[in-house]
Amino acid sequence: MTVTEPPRQALRLRLKPKAPTTGYVDGAWWPRSRDLATEVPALLAVLAVRPGRIERVTYNLTMWESAGRRLTVEGRAVRLEGFISQHPDTVTVTGQGRQRLTLLVIPPEASPVAAHHALVTASQRDNVDSAEALLAFSRVTPAAAPENNGTGLMEAATQRWEVDGGRIR
Repeated sequence: MTVTEPPRQALRLRLKPKAPTTGYVDGAWWPRSRDLATEVPALLAVLAVRPGRIERVTYNLTMWESAGRRLTVEGRAVRLEGFISQHPDTVTVTGQGRQRLTLLVIPPEASPVAAHHALVTASQRDNVDSAEALLAFSRVTPAAAPENNGTGLMEAATQRWEVDGGRIR
């Protein structure tokens, strides 16, 4: 999939100040939907400044709608890799030289007040709270896996895992 259209709405993202890494997350992101292919291009356009050219985005397979394995953003291919084992409330963006940013993902359906609180708290320089603690402290209800209109995210995740070399026994 190729994306060239600029984002129409402001990106809802807060990062910790550039400094030595502390805590579980490097900031927070409040996407407008669970459609990774739609949400990621605007995120990567902003994040490219921090970890350099973005090469990979990892996410929890059960928390996002089905996405392709690659996304072309501004003429560059970015790998999208979903894992069942990744924390459900995070995405990790990896840039050149393996520089990584782990972001708390605030559920799209969160209230604006709770989401703002989570964005601000997660981006504080010395914050070392876990994703669960950040969401609970901000009174954000942790996300439940989306229904995906009955297409079965777990089935898709299992199928993708098998294609990548895993086996069900």
